[in-house]
Amino acid sequence: MGTRDRLRVLLGIACLAAAAAAAIAYYGTRKRRSKHGGSRARCYLEVEDKPQKSFKRVLADNSYGPFKHFRRDGKVKEEPPETHPYEKEITFLLENPPTIPSCGGVNNQSNVAGSFGWVTTRSQLEELALVLAKEQVFAVDTEQHSLRSFLGFTALMQISTQNEDYLLDTIALHDDMNILRSGFADPSICKVFHGADNDVLWLQRDFHIYVVNLFDTAKACDVLLKPYRSLAYLLETYCGITANKMLQREDWRQRPLSAEMIEYARGDAHYLLFIADCLVKELKTKSNENSSFAGDKSSFLLEACRRSNTISLQLYLKDTEFCPGDSTASSIVSRYLLNSEGGFLSPSSQIIDQVRKLCTWRDLMARVHDESLRYVLSEQAIVAIATRIPKNPQKIYDIIVEADSNSDSTSIGFPSQSFPSPVVCSHLADLLCLLEEDMDNSIDLFKRILKKHLVPTGTCSLSIYNYALLSNYNLKAVNVSLKKNGGKPTKKVGRKASRQLFVQKFSCKAPVYHNCRIYASDGRLLCYCDRRKLEWYLNRDLAKLVDDDPPAIMLLFEPKGRPEDEDNDFYIQSKKNMCVGCGERNHYLRYRIVPSCYRMHFPEHLKSHRSHDIVLLCVDCHEIAHAAAEKYKRQVAKEFDIPLFVRKVTDSGQKEVTAEANGPLGKLADAGVSPLQLRTAAMALLRHGTRMPQNRREELTDVVRGYFGGRDISDEDLERALLVGMSPQERRRLKKKRGLSFKNGVGATTTESTESDWKASGGNLPETITDVGRNSSVSDTKAALMNGHAITYDLLEEDVHNPLSPKEEKSGFQDTENGRKPLDGSVEGSSGYSNKISLLGHGPHGKQVVEQILKEYGEEGIGQFCQRWRQDFVEAINPRFLPAGWDIKHSGRRDFGEYSVYNPVKKPNNQVEELQ
Repeated sequence: MGTRDRLRVLLGIACLAAAAAAAIAYYGTRKRRSKHGGSRARCYLEVEDKPQKSFKRVLADNSYGPFKHFRRDGKVKEEPPETHPYEKEITFLLENPPTIPSCGGVNNQSNVAGSFGWVTTRSQLEELALVLAKEQVFAVDTEQHSLRSFLGFTALMQISTQNEDYLLDTIALHDDMNILRSGFADPSICKVFHGADNDVLWLQRDFHIYVVNLFDTAKACDVLLKPYRSLAYLLETYCGITANKMLQREDWRQRPLSAEMIEYARGDAHYLLFIADCLVKELKTKSNENSSFAGDKSSFLLEACRRSNTISLQLYLKDTEFCPGDSTASSIVSRYLLNSEGGFLSPSSQIIDQVRKLCTWRDLMARVHDESLRYVLSEQAIVAIATRIPKNPQKIYDIIVEADSNSDSTSIGFPSQSFPSPVVCSHLADLLCLLEEDMDNSIDLFKRILKKHLVPTGTCSLSIYNYALLSNYNLKAVNVSLKKNGGKPTKKVGRKASRQLFVQKFSCKAPVYHNCRIYASDGRLLCYCDRRKLEWYLNRDLAKLVDDDPPAIMLLFEPKGRPEDEDNDFYIQSKKNMCVGCGERNHYLRYRIVPSCYRMHFPEHLKSHRSHDIVLLCVDCHEIAHAAAEKYKRQVAKEFDIPLFVRKVTDSGQKEVTAEANGPLGKLADAGVSPLQLRTAAMALLRHGTRMPQNRREELTDVVRGYFGGRDISDEDLERALLVGMSPQERRRLKKKRGLSFKNGVGATTTESTESDWKASGGNLPETITDVGRNSSVSDTKAALMNGHAITYDLLEEDVHNPLSPKEEKSGFQDTENGRKPLDGSVEGSSGYSNKISLLGHGPHGKQVVEQILKEYGEEGIGQFCQRWRQDFVEAINPRFLPAGWDIKHSGRRDFGEYSVYNPVKKPNNQVEELQ
């Protein structure tokens, strides 16, 4: 090879090396820019068309702002935002139920093979509106899509008159559907639905359509006490039609619709008028046959109309929260990380922080791209990523694939789809950066994500669904004014901050009602429940999944009883996550209408169905209800002559010690000692005994001696006295919270040795002389906090720093900054509330009351006792949003099947006691 050829080869190699170096430098710079948000990644929505892209306006966007309802005649300022625009018309129908016109005609039992109207244009919709305006009654049904939309949208509407069926393409007509508003709001026209609870809300959400004069065939089934209330049951009973409900899970966005989907959609409304006509005739017949309603021959029909029109008064509300994703993160940590079949896990703060960031990212990505949360990223994938902390995008991809592939094939609510989702695939690098960065709080994280993805220079395009997010750039953050001025805010700010902190700490972090459904093997609806109950059956192969959204299962065995057979229609009604008193949806707490101190002692078959008497209340309504309950407890204590609180205690297991009759020890031994005095004295002596003045130490020692019969006491006796009246759990909490050393080992041995005695005695410790019992429950502690009082152990600390004076001990009251407080836990004055109630609890009061009721009146007396508590709750709160089927006279009686966790035969005695 010549010199010239060698030079050419070397020059070529040099050029290739330079090109390679330039390429490496370019892609390295691009990667670094991508890591720091400097380059714009390609979003999958740039090449994927979604049907909702064609919508010119939406009434419910994906922002955190509230939903704005339709206002008639533009009177926005004159009507509060919570007012239903047609409340007057619906209220009139509730007071004067209308006459249901005959619903028969051509649509009786004829099949759906005939022609139908396919409405796709505005002119066709206007013609349909004119047709409906001339009708006396028409049937309506809707098909929804929720997987590829954050809030979901109506994909199809079916309307049937007595002469023809219509299918409305609500995707093509989305911006024109308001044309039907006047027809649906006309009180002279009856609209027939089946299970309209969700339909009326969806119509408000998408089109500002409000239903006035509604007849719900499901409510008619309730009044008639039908064995089933499903549309499939009605179709088979009255029309001989077997509906394929699996088509309900189809993607109703697709166009054109398949022949099977058209037939299914038409059938839901086509036969509905005939079914309604049959039910109306049965309601009238039942009224005529029932002698107790001889004065009103249409009472059953009127009741069905009242129940139906009550549904129309519902208002659609968007779920909002202070910090996006925080409530979901708390729920995931609780369900996947804190509890497991293998035992209790304690996740690190780093894992919890990663879960919080992933939930915030998922929430924002779902809103930005208008996708459902489960489509963006599954909860299993969130847990896997947070615990394994991937170091590169490929690792994130692999973890998600593995997590979703290994999840149970019958997992609830997770439809068949490719994973990871396109949202994750197009933003893998951004997700990795998010995991590597440290963010102080959810608000900063929200702003960072929003800025990176949604502003004009972000990675994702703006749309009518996500544009409003920019107006909520500064979300309401947690009140941080407590951190200023040395933690001493003004009184006004402190009260507001205290309430907000209470809401954040104690309010439910996730929806309480999941409205999952359980069906019997014959298709009969048994109850609505949460996801955990469904998963319990599925994990044990006791049921099969029959629907994803909302989740539903069918049992593979015959249950012991049916809700309607046991007079428990409440359990086959869907429920809403909102305060039953005022309708607040931003926060709520569980409230027990029948206090636990009584219910825990009910017979098992009367207390296992507790959900009827556990309702959701906001902080303000919870405080009102709790105050009324405390007042009623005092009334119960007076009626049954059973003291509500602990009075005097003494150690009955000690040998009697001789004491001078005229000495202080003799008096204490005869009268016993107040448990508050005993604990206060024991705590003070344990912590400050050696530093106390001699006379004060002797005074407190005499108090403790009085409990032990007057004998000399040791440090071990002081430790025992400190734990008097506490349940084993509360003893462990006290030891952990206060860090007491318990030099003599009493803190551990006493707690463990007395646990069996505690359960065996029904909550009465061996030291009891009159009324010693367990401390307040968690709900009592929350209620005390809500009323501005400190929790149990803060009270104990306060008593340690403020020992009783001889004058206070003699008078029976202690002087504090908040006034005089009775030492025995009683209430001073008619309207006062003692801070010591939480410390002392209710002792055996509840058990003795229940035992007396059972002895004198039997189980019927327990039912009447519960009714009294429900009546007191209704009078105190005046609830307007109680779930359908809730009744003051509700019966909680039930039988236990073979697989029931409450069946005493299927669980050891200790498990029964723990469940109680």
